[in-house]
Amino acid sequence: MRVRGGAVVLAVAALASTACGGAAGPVDTADTADTSPEAEAGPEVRPAPGRRGDFQAPPARALDAYASKLRRSYAARALAAKRWRLAKVPLSPPAPPARKPVLRTREGFEVAGHEEEGLPPVFTTVPTRHKIVFLTVDDGAEKDPAFLRMMNDLNIPYTAFLSDYLVKENYGYFERMQDNGVTLNNHTLHHRYLPALSYAEQKREICGMQDVIEKRYGRRPALFRPPYGNYNRDTLRAAGSCGIKAAPLWNEEVFPDRWDYREADRDLHPGDIVLSHFRGRGDWDGTMPDMVRAFMKLVTDKGYAVARLEDYL
Repeated sequence: MRVRGGAVVLAVAALASTACGGAAGPVDTADTADTSPEAEAGPEVRPAPGRRGDFQAPPARALDAYASKLRRSYAARALAAKRWRLAKVPLSPPAPPARKPVLRTREGFEVAGHEEEGLPPVFTTVPTRHKIVFLTVDDGAEKDPAFLRMMNDLNIPYTAFLSDYLVKENYGYFERMQDNGVTLNNHTLHHRYLPALSYAEQKREICGMQDVIEKRYGRRPALFRPPYGNYNRDTLRAAGSCGIKAAPLWNEEVFPDRWDYREADRDLHPGDIVLSHFRGRGDWDGTMPDMVRAFMKLVTDKGYAVARLEDYL
């Protein structure tokens, strides 16, 4: 029998058919008296009825398409990293969890009646096993267009907490930020030290900022961060009455030239929330893109990716 490569082709055809969930059609491999060059090369092996003749099962084609997509995504990130002078290509975060983690107030951050009254949880880290961190940027003083371009080009997620006395100088800047997929949240109207205010005054600061964001950007925030990270029971009661669901604080703060840490180990942890500010050379030894470079260098060096906070809350 002069089949040569025919046996291999038959095996591949059978494997492809099995992967597709059906049986291959019959293939006649009997010897004939034909001595033509075509016969010398072996008998023709026809694909099973209704199947393609390339013997590539659909799962294999899907896997190849997914691999190509990953290669293109990495190439785009690599180009953006080079353009913005990042030391390394940012790591990609895992897919958002199908079920969001249960958020509880960090021990020592509770107020009287916190759990009994159902007050918004206060936390510095989101429960997760993945090596991810969350970048948050506060207040709105610096409105650097290069920061918007950089974060959009690199596809780095972040969350903004805004104060109206600074944002009102240029509402359009933060509208462009929102158009890029950034969630705009509440940091009060005037960035006052809230524990020194009455309940009614705190409510005006928080609910007033809810109204501003809804009017200017079309939605009332679910997240609130008290100025300076300071709050009391009235703060959380007022926030809850204004529609706030959670009050994320932070575990680290990043600047263009340094990091500050809440924990004694001075290290990142899975799910940590990182704070920065809308600042420039007037307040920092650097720009907002410089801050992003410092942030991404440490995060990537330690094997962490940056995830979107709202996907976990």
